[in-house]
Amino acid sequence: MERCLNRIALVACAALSPLVCAAPALAGDQSAATRAYVSNERSSTVTVVDLASGKAVANWPVGHRPRGIALTRDGKYLLVCASADNAVEVRDPQTGALVSVLPSGADPEQFFASHDGRLLFIANEDDGAATAVDLAKGRLAWQVPVGEEPEGIAESPDGKWLLVTSEEDATVAWIDLATREVIEEMETQTRPRHVEFTPDGAHVWVAAEMAGVVQIADVASRSVIATIDFAPPGVPAYKVMPCGIRFTPDGRTAVVALGRANAVAVVDVASRRVRGYIAVGERPWHLAILPGGKRALVANGGSDDLSVVDLEALAVTATIPAGEGPWGVALGH
Repeated sequence: MERCLNRIALVACAALSPLVCAAPALAGDQSAATRAYVSNERSSTVTVVDLASGKAVANWPVGHRPRGIALTRDGKYLLVCASADNAVEVRDPQTGALVSVLPSGADPEQFFASHDGRLLFIANEDDGAATAVDLAKGRLAWQVPVGEEPEGIAESPDGKWLLVTSEEDATVAWIDLATREVIEEMETQTRPRHVEFTPDGAHVWVAAEMAGVVQIADVASRSVIATIDFAPPGVPAYKVMPCGIRFTPDGRTAVVALGRANAVAVVDVASRRVRGYIAVGERPWHLAILPGGKRALVANGGSDDLSVVDLEALAVTATIPAGEGPWGVALGH
């Protein structure tokens, strides 16, 4: 723990401004989004896509190896995990200008803003920890050790749990936010990389990348109750590497990025059955559900582009150029 805190102390919080005091959180209502922001980890840029025209309208230079990306709750600011810089950048979503830098711990991968807007939860891969940053004060609030190589992180809708995946240990840490203690380390299949709560908060879906499956855990019992396998036509099983997961606003459909399978799976949430597969670009990492809930925008890390997919027709309707190594997708204005 001391090692982790010392490393964070070395990361300066530069020029904090009134926006941080506004306690930003992830944008909750994306139904009227007009833009998508895509982090490109190899070119260290963010691609801005105009959703009406379906075209990239800007590419902004940002910190090194950006991965996690999100808008604040009010949509006024863009948060970018600059993993190689050990920082979270706060940027103007209209111009890309850097507004401030938040401390983050070592190698931030993904983050999640607390539902009450007070804290930013960050998975620190090199530290083996989950870090909470006080957004109003722009400084470290607390830190909890978790398993090795944490990446996926999410807060339960009721604000009770913070879940963090450990790629190396094949576990998910259940952190009680009231006590800030790890209550349970739930075992999963190999290399869990992403965790996503269903909109009703009853279940959580975990992408086990190297096992090629998504596991579903019951929140009440904190145990795995189902496993979803994937078999895209003509794709060898070893190339199926689930990562990003998103649910449509009605909670009825899940979309799962399948990595080196070069496809996404569309899953019926109630039956937990795959409704179909959509071939996209190379190595899809993460995605966002577009306004209306009938389309998704997929970041293809290997082909340096984005796929717009129709979730009803199970087809790609457009391909949009991005930077090098697109990874995360956020929606805003």
